[in-house]
Amino acid sequence: MNNPEIANSCRAANILTNYHDVGAGFPVLMLHGSGPGVSAWANWRLTIPVLSQHCRVIAPDMVGFGFSERPEGITYNLDTWVAQAVGLLDTLKIEQTDLIGNSFGGALALALAIRHPSRVRRLVLMGSVGVPFPITQGLDAVWGYEPSIANMRKLLDIFAYNRELVTDELAELRYRASIQPGFQEAFAAMFPAPRQRWVDAMASTEAEIRALPNETLVVHGRDDQVIPLSNSLTLANWIPKAQLHVFGQCGHWTQIEHAARFNQLVLNFLTLP
Repeated sequence: MNNPEIANSCRAANILTNYHDVGAGFPVLMLHGSGPGVSAWANWRLTIPVLSQHCRVIAPDMVGFGFSERPEGITYNLDTWVAQAVGLLDTLKIEQTDLIGNSFGGALALALAIRHPSRVRRLVLMGSVGVPFPITQGLDAVWGYEPSIANMRKLLDIFAYNRELVTDELAELRYRASIQPGFQEAFAAMFPAPRQRWVDAMASTEAEIRALPNETLVVHGRDDQVIPLSNSLTLANWIPKAQLHVFGQCGHWTQIEHAARFNQLVLNFLTLP
């Protein structure tokens, strides 16, 4: 049986990278979050089919996650992940892209836009890290995950506002994803306690963010227990050309809990002249 999480493969900043490349039109690079067992497909499976009808969608597994290589001795940090993302654009000969970042991926998107301004047109930041904030109990639990179905069930309860989304089947599916060979070892190495330092290390400075020229759509679930809504209020305040959309009755899974509305919102933003 084919695994939909595994797609194309290329070297990006010398990291063998699994990535999805679907559709045609102006490119949009989608950067996933940092939950245990996550992959680009798991994160964006409801978004890719819709956006790819209008844009060229590129969604990589960032190193340490999904089905990209986990090289021995690699340092998991912002520099490594941004270099991988830019390396993928280089390999695919993409000079400029729109950029969507979810949570951890939002911090990468911000840093990429700051460090490589000519490579990014529009920005979408969803439940984003990348500004200073005191770590939440929810994020501490996500990064401190130890594999079991019960622990995965607890995390899903933190992620989703809508209890109907959190089933025993989903908990088992995500648990199985988190224990694939090498997955948990890399994940545990990435964000060891105390975890506030990793929040701080992912942040860009206020001056850098205020200097961003990009049109930016900031999206957040009002009831997010992982990344505080205040992050998106800060980003909307600091980024000159920002607009903010907050979904009520929504946790950290905007793209899943409100998939149709999220997809339409993003499409409207990306496809306006």
